[in-house]
Amino acid sequence: MRPTQIDLEAQEPKSSLYPTSPARPTASSPSESIDILKRRPTRSNTARIYAPEQHGRQWQPGQEPGIDTRADHGGHMPPHGPPLQRACEITVVDFSPDYMRMHHLDNKSLGPYLDQPKEDWVSSRWINVNGLSWDVIKLLGNDKGLHRLAIEDLMNTRNRTKADWYSDHTYIVLPLQKLINLHSDSDCDSDYSEAEDSEPKNRPKKQKRKSFMSSWRKAMGLGRARAAPNKPLNISGNVQKAPKGCVTAPTAASSSAPFTTVRTLQRFHGGPNEERIAFMEKYSALSSKNLGVSVEQVSIFLTADNTVISFFESSAEDIETPIITRLSAAETILRRSSDASMLTQAIIDAIIDLAIPVSTAYQDAISELELDVLTEPNIRRTKSLYILTSEISLFKANISPIGNLVNSLRDHKSEPIGTPGLSGKPGKISSSSVTISPMTHTYLGDVEDHCILITQGLDQMRRSADNMIDLIFNTIGAYQNESMKQLTLVAIVFLPLTFLTVQYHLSLGYFGMNFVRFDAIHDNSDAFFWAVSLPVAFVAFIYLM
Repeated sequence: MRPTQIDLEAQEPKSSLYPTSPARPTASSPSESIDILKRRPTRSNTARIYAPEQHGRQWQPGQEPGIDTRADHGGHMPPHGPPLQRACEITVVDFSPDYMRMHHLDNKSLGPYLDQPKEDWVSSRWINVNGLSWDVIKLLGNDKGLHRLAIEDLMNTRNRTKADWYSDHTYIVLPLQKLINLHSDSDCDSDYSEAEDSEPKNRPKKQKRKSFMSSWRKAMGLGRARAAPNKPLNISGNVQKAPKGCVTAPTAASSSAPFTTVRTLQRFHGGPNEERIAFMEKYSALSSKNLGVSVEQVSIFLTADNTVISFFESSAEDIETPIITRLSAAETILRRSSDASMLTQAIIDAIIDLAIPVSTAYQDAISELELDVLTEPNIRRTKSLYILTSEISLFKANISPIGNLVNSLRDHKSEPIGTPGLSGKPGKISSSSVTISPMTHTYLGDVEDHCILITQGLDQMRRSADNMIDLIFNTIGAYQNESMKQLTLVAIVFLPLTFLTVQYHLSLGYFGMNFVRFDAIHDNSDAFFWAVSLPVAFVAFIYLM
């Protein structure tokens, strides 16, 4: 049995961590007390408004890192950790080259199952957890001796993509991105039709009134886009029902999928400003197609006893279904190898495969914008291009580090790792018993290729969007230069006449010339001036436009 009181940091018993005799307070000089009093007002003025939301209510800066699953919190969750309590769907798959057995468990049945000894025929085990709950995390953490820092990163669902190597297990964390349908097609069509019906009945007159102005705006490069307006996302009511920073939506890009709590791409990186997030989601490049991008954190533990433990927030089924299909067939590489590192590669590969449709959707959106920009350059399209490039940048920020993660796994070797003890003395040298098999090393190269292809495609889309923005401004600049050319021509024609008028010291222009007899003025009223000037002005305006 695994010893229950082993400190994973110092690799020695924990008894030295908690001394039995209390420490005596040391006397301080009056000068030190005065310095402390002087620093207190400054410390009390520290802003505490923007506290990290992913930590618990009792989280304070400078506290001890990590969450110990063996610590007794009175049967409750750790006070400095996020509140996690929900019903989890747990799937345990035991397999070997000859057999495969699968069990479906929940929060209550997981503990008794872990107490049972593993059967002799089992070569590898996969524990897949859909949902984050403290009771499940505590059971698995105590059973496998998971590191307290890894437990803290698991419970705080906004971490960077990385792989942490410990003595007998490895912690891998990466984001999962996929397409989702934010609302059903029927609801969207009904809402959109109601919005159209609610418009005034004299809409044709309004469009006819705008025909002259639209032609003028088109000539100046300021016309409105003729593309269909983006349908606003129907998530305002769902945000209140879902936890903060999340929305309720189907778990797949289909309206028939069950609803669950997800975080969109903007909410995963948006920060505390809800107004900005709502605006970016409303005018997203995929909102007109009723699609969105959900992001969630995936945590994977690869242990030394050939076991893989994976935690998903809500999308475990998307990864679990194809892998179980492969494990059910005896001729597959995953089944014949019975290698936990190969299973880890399969999970990461499936996560990357879910990101490919997202990249394709953005490529389709930018192709439509490119066609609109080439046919009708419009200054208003720059807003859509800016939002699109912002989403592409966020999407790339989640994909690019996965390539570095794959390289970290491929470069790992079971070398000795020295961890200093808590007492300050040099700790014991231990070797990491987690290995990446040569077969996994080979297949991780295929995962890296997929990451590179997606990243290169995103870079190309980003450059295309920047070029389209430049094209819009260059086209508008060309239109303005042509207008200035026409205005210059008019000025050249009328400038000599104005110069001659000034030379004769006439104050009222051409109709104020000092002739003895001018029939145009003596025989007509002031209306004659407008009868002549208005047609001339109209002809000049048509010529200039």
